Amino acid sequence: MAGTTKRIISLILALSLISGCILTFSSCLYTYDILTGQNEGKKDDGGNNTSKPDNQNSPQNNTSSGATDQNDDETVEYYPVDNTEELSGLEGAAKTLLSTVIIDARFDIYNSYPYGTTETTEHSSYGSGVIYKLDKEAGDAYIITNYHVVYNSSSATSDGISDKIDLYLYGQQLSSYAIEATYVGGSMNYDLAVLKVEGSEVLKNSAAVAAAVGNSDEVAVFDKVYAVGNPEGLGMSATDGMVSVDSETLTMTGADGRTTLSLRVMRVSAAINEGNSGGGLYDTDGNLIGIVNAKRTGSDIDNIAYAIPINLAKNIAENIIYNCDGETKTSLYRCLLGVTLTAKVTGVVVDGENDTVTKVEIVEVDSLTDDSVMAGQLKAGDIINSITLDGVTVKVTRIHHVIDLMMLARVGSQVTINATRDGVAFDAQITVPESAITEFE
Repeated sequence: MAGTTKRIISLILALSLISGCILTFSSCLYTYDILTGQNEGKKDDGGNNTSKPDNQNSPQNNTSSGATDQNDDETVEYYPVDNTEELSGLEGAAKTLLSTVIIDARFDIYNSYPYGTTETTEHSSYGSGVIYKLDKEAGDAYIITNYHVVYNSSSATSDGISDKIDLYLYGQQLSSYAIEATYVGGSMNYDLAVLKVEGSEVLKNSAAVAAAVGNSDEVAVFDKVYAVGNPEGLGMSATDGMVSVDSETLTMTGADGRTTLSLRVMRVSAAINEGNSGGGLYDTDGNLIGIVNAKRTGSDIDNIAYAIPINLAKNIAENIIYNCDGETKTSLYRCLLGVTLTAKVTGVVVDGENDTVTKVEIVEVDSLTDDSVMAGQLKAGDIINSITLDGVTVKVTRIHHVIDLMMLARVGSQVTINATRDGVAFDAQITVPESAITEFE
């Protein structure tokens, strides 16, 4: 009887500690307007309730990244890495620890009081990031993270972005080893941001490596995955799980607490907690296949977490670097063709050799705007077979193949869409005009 009572008390305590935001999502996206970016498909749950991701940026959150302060007069000693051969030969999940960073973003928050008095206090947001590009010799790097990790709607900065961002490498979670980073640009609507590090002595003398970027289109349900990040600000750690859904649409509230987002994500069963946001989702070979960004929580929910597929995330990162690095602008710029595509779920492909079952879709033109750059070449009912952008061809078997690739389109890019009409295949070709490039926050 005493044992039963203890178990009941333990269960009550466990349930009382479980809290968080409930994310409403749709399991299948049927229509996507690549002119406006608006989803037009039906959502299976039929609900309208949404909430923001596990955002570490609230003014109430004053938890640091776990870095320990050192004396101001302490001499920083680096442990030089002279094992280049060992690093280049590192395989599997272990290398993910060297391409993930802890992020400590600090914000000055204005607090207003009666009689017109104000006070500024500093708050910290802890999160994670992934080393996307690295020049070890120069100590330079680009970091991919979530927008909500470095944004706070109550920040004293004009754009809400932290202007005091420090990074920490695995095994160097001391303030002496803080790496200063700056914000390059980002998109609230895609919950992605790019940070930049320049001339860091810590990076030069570290074991850090750029992430090995995988291919999220090759990810299948039941694939084993690892999530690496900084849960609860306690330091870098890893959890494992599997892919539950390879691609679906997640509806949630953005970092500003007002904007409703519709994100294409993978669903995974790996344990995800506050602080994991912006960290990497890796396959068993250590290849980066996603950027962790949200979870679904509640007393009756277990192991439902989300990551932005890397094929989308890397194209957005390249877009931001191209348009924003060294510039005053900090937003994503998309190419809009003025074409609405409709994807019909038609069945599955069974691959016995690789033991995978994947969904396939027929993607066709639903409509064109009057000013579409493809007007006169495509029309409603055309079936899209492939798309080629600046010499890179992607076979279109899911609607997101078109959307992801077009993130890389620039003014002057050559776009060829191979389509079928009345059983006859043809090519529709354009050179992207400046009028087709639109800012997207």
